[in-house]
Amino acid sequence: MDCIITLNIGTSAVKLIAYDLNGNEIANRKGTYPTFHEKPNFSEQDPEQVFITVLFVLKGLLNDPIFTKKHTVISIVLSSAMHTVLCVDNQGIPIGNAMIWADNRANAEAKELDLSNLGSELYFATGTPIHPMSPLVKIAWIKNKEPERFKKTFKFISLKEYIIFQLTGQYVIDYSLASATGLFNIHSLTWETNALDYAGINSSNLSDAKPIYFSDLKLLPELAKSLKISIKTRILIGSSDGCFSTIGSGVVRKGQAIISITSSSAVRVASKEIIKDENKSIFNYILDKDHYVSGGPSNNGAVAFDWFGRQFGDFKNGLDFEHAISDLLKEASYVQPGANGLLFLPYLLGERAPIWNSNARGVYFGININHRQKHFVRATVEGILFEIYSIGRNLQKHRNFETLCVNGFFATIPFCAQILADMFNIKVYSNHNVNSSNSGAALLALTDLGIYKNLDEAATSVSYSEIYEPNIHNNIRYEQFYEIFEKLSQKLGAEFEQIASLQDVVE
Repeated sequence: MDCIITLNIGTSAVKLIAYDLNGNEIANRKGTYPTFHEKPNFSEQDPEQVFITVLFVLKGLLNDPIFTKKHTVISIVLSSAMHTVLCVDNQGIPIGNAMIWADNRANAEAKELDLSNLGSELYFATGTPIHPMSPLVKIAWIKNKEPERFKKTFKFISLKEYIIFQLTGQYVIDYSLASATGLFNIHSLTWETNALDYAGINSSNLSDAKPIYFSDLKLLPELAKSLKISIKTRILIGSSDGCFSTIGSGVVRKGQAIISITSSSAVRVASKEIIKDENKSIFNYILDKDHYVSGGPSNNGAVAFDWFGRQFGDFKNGLDFEHAISDLLKEASYVQPGANGLLFLPYLLGERAPIWNSNARGVYFGININHRQKHFVRATVEGILFEIYSIGRNLQKHRNFETLCVNGFFATIPFCAQILADMFNIKVYSNHNVNSSNSGAALLALTDLGIYKNLDEAATSVSYSEIYEPNIHNNIRYEQFYEIFEKLSQKLGAEFEQIASLQDVVE
């Protein structure tokens, strides 16, 4: 039986899912890798460790006789998280670790550029907000702070590009991922000259940009032999995880929006037109020639609750982490909306949309003598979702949406999905598929094979098994608390700067 493999290189793990040509999942593998925070504002990953993990999960499936006796892989599609920068020399060997999206060390460069006329020009040309997440300012930081590494660098690439190079020997990047670098002109579909000049590089220091359907890639012969796969297997360059997650949730039409909450989170809409935001706070990334994906990302999705669980969860009686988290959420569900007057600003990794402040910090506000652990749990969940709500409200200034879909493990937890319905006062649709990036990759492959005529048709195949109706009383309550949440996020700007300047060591 013919099948396709989707390979998503995420923030904390690589997820491999194989699908048949009807879009049904037939096998999956997962491998994890760490993120290193050596200093404040540093978030790095070892590219070789990521590649070894990719090979491990891929080889594990392709060498499994139970799988290979029944299935023939005819297509492999890749996706990955955005905003990664890795320096490699002219042999393709990494020079240091990769700086991932959460890395905020280019804060000074981002601030200076954002306040300049050039910053505005680059935002409207590239669709990428000016922020330390952007590879544009990450490269500028390397140029300014690590000039020796900058001089030795042959290519500045993402982790996905590194994986593709290791598999095929080619340096290519898809339009979708390129449009999240701050270096790619989303109108001309070329590397933006002004951005290159600012970063101190030229187009030869970057990969060749290709459409997401690009498939002129061939596995290296020795690798194909090791993987026991035909060298003729079609390899699709694919897209970013965010764009694939949007398709995989069936969101490609007007009036729809998608909330994704994995380690990070985002609110997105898809359209044939970009959003022209004078505040420069909304991203516009390319999906294909007929679609842009617009919205706002947050650094602090499930990673914030993961932090809370690891610091304050109860691991007694042999409970593993997932069970401890489940117990915390169950405890929080017994607390009324608003957590008895306790608010949480979830900015543990600084923040992107909508405040775009890399120095933002986490805050519990309103603590009194009557608050117990269950109130902190509820406030933590609500704080993460208030941040999502703030992005959604900003997006609603430009696009109306009547339906809201959710994906990612955290967002699809019924407790969380219901809170989102209450906050937005909109029906929320969910299904049991938490791997929407892989699903979107599968839909691209099926479209490439001619099973669907386009991505619009492919997206209509997505169905939802759960619908959450908003509770108007909870909505009124949440609006009252959100007003305070929003004010605190703005008012504490100066204090965020001060406390960030005093944090200089990691214990």
